[in-house]
Amino acid sequence: MGTSKTKNLNLKPRKHQRDKKGEAPYYAFFSLEKRIFTFCLAFRALNSLLVQTYFNPDEHWQALEVAHQMVFGYGHLTWEWKKGIRSYLHPLVFALLYKVMAFLRLDTPWFMMKAPRFLQSMISSVGDLYLYKLSRIVFSDRVAKFALFSQLSNWFMFFCMPRTLSNSLETVLTIIGLYYWISFLGISKHYVPSTSRKMALLLSALACAIRPTSAIIWLYVGIFDLLGIQKKLRFLLLEVLFIGIFVFALTCLLDWWMYGSWTFVAINFIRFNFFSSGGDYYGTHVWHWYFSQGFPAMIFTFLPYSLLGIFKSKEWRLSGLIAWVLGIYSILGHKEFRFVLPVLPIALMFSGYSLAALSQSKPSRREKGRFLGMRCPSRIQLSILFLIATNIPMALYMSLVHQRGSEDVMYYLSKEAKDGKVESILFLMPCHSTAYYSSLHHNLPMRFLDCSPSHTNGVLDESDQFMENPAGFVSEMFQHISLPSHIVVFDSQEKKLEEILALFSFREEKRFFHAHFKVDRDLQASIAVYVMNAS
Repeated sequence: MGTSKTKNLNLKPRKHQRDKKGEAPYYAFFSLEKRIFTFCLAFRALNSLLVQTYFNPDEHWQALEVAHQMVFGYGHLTWEWKKGIRSYLHPLVFALLYKVMAFLRLDTPWFMMKAPRFLQSMISSVGDLYLYKLSRIVFSDRVAKFALFSQLSNWFMFFCMPRTLSNSLETVLTIIGLYYWISFLGISKHYVPSTSRKMALLLSALACAIRPTSAIIWLYVGIFDLLGIQKKLRFLLLEVLFIGIFVFALTCLLDWWMYGSWTFVAINFIRFNFFSSGGDYYGTHVWHWYFSQGFPAMIFTFLPYSLLGIFKSKEWRLSGLIAWVLGIYSILGHKEFRFVLPVLPIALMFSGYSLAALSQSKPSRREKGRFLGMRCPSRIQLSILFLIATNIPMALYMSLVHQRGSEDVMYYLSKEAKDGKVESILFLMPCHSTAYYSSLHHNLPMRFLDCSPSHTNGVLDESDQFMENPAGFVSEMFQHISLPSHIVVFDSQEKKLEEILALFSFREEKRFFHAHFKVDRDLQASIAVYVMNAS
């Protein structure tokens, strides 16, 4: 079987690849690998417990809510599931978790809130390990250690990777897939090319099945390296096509079973997001947003180190992948941070290269000197301190403080419902501002304001109607529904509803801090829970 050699990736062979005498025994690496994986497991477990804020509705509504409906028989399926643009493959991961929890009778409010993120964190720790392994075969052991440091200390990776977003799983599959693909290319002599190639293709197919847009990454990787592969036709027909059809068939069978009819999710997804610009309904950004704002905010203070690592390493193939992904996603009007999450670890790997180069540089005359009797810190020490000092506070604030009200209110309501104190709930807030049945875990009537895309231009959905005129909308609504026992509302709209809530005998029961500053709407500083007075 032909392979593309190191020169195709423009990589410098590592010293221990050229010098057998200076290389550590292979079993020693496995021992180190186990220690690294154990550390990553422990780190991500703690990470999952420290993520207590709300970030993106899809974490709950496109994963956990669907899994809850699959296992417990109740849950809300959003319009995406009615149009068949979501696959059940990703929710299935958490459905299996819920099955185990139900069997062990661990489906209590606390476990329902924490267990899914804990599971995702365990998956993410595998991605951390494989980023280390990928950096090792692309560059060196030293770079791998600093790449792992960059991965674990970057604020956005800490904030996002434990979340049950399909993008988090896609990122893990991408990193592992790239590792096996580059192993197949012959960078490291420790791996069997044929096995690595098939594993890479399988992982890429799974990533595309979970998020069809992952094909953007693998098209770039495949097209560039196809030229260096011998027996191209055999490779395309017997491996790429065979594995692709196998995964596609399994996914179609799962979706057929769950939807009740043949549903080709990938086709529906691409048609809606690329050809009809359906995602634009939820907002658009300028074309350069990923380059000027989005990705720089994600990589944060690692950005200069990453850019320096790209130019110093001259590893243009992987750096080109980052530019390719950012460029393609820039074409789409609707943009979100999480869409480009899979290439963030690659950018952080280049940061690891830059830090490794700093650690090997000779100390300057100033660094050899002393200040107040103490030795001046080296450039690598200053860099590490700077990165920790800028990323850790950001990670903790975003994970523990900013927008935590959405999580706290659902945990409170789930405990109240368990004690039989809740009969029904109305969420008077922008749609999908909180989790739903997957957090409440009680089958009682609930209602939120719908924001499904309208086929008619200019027609406002319920959520927008409420935001335009809260009092008028609620007055009209209360004439056509049975009044709930509990109402959940942001303080920014609560001020406009005080009179009508008092008129219908609702009183404030509980208030939760939410945020210090606004994101894309008026400041939503707190969330209030109102309860109807007993007659």
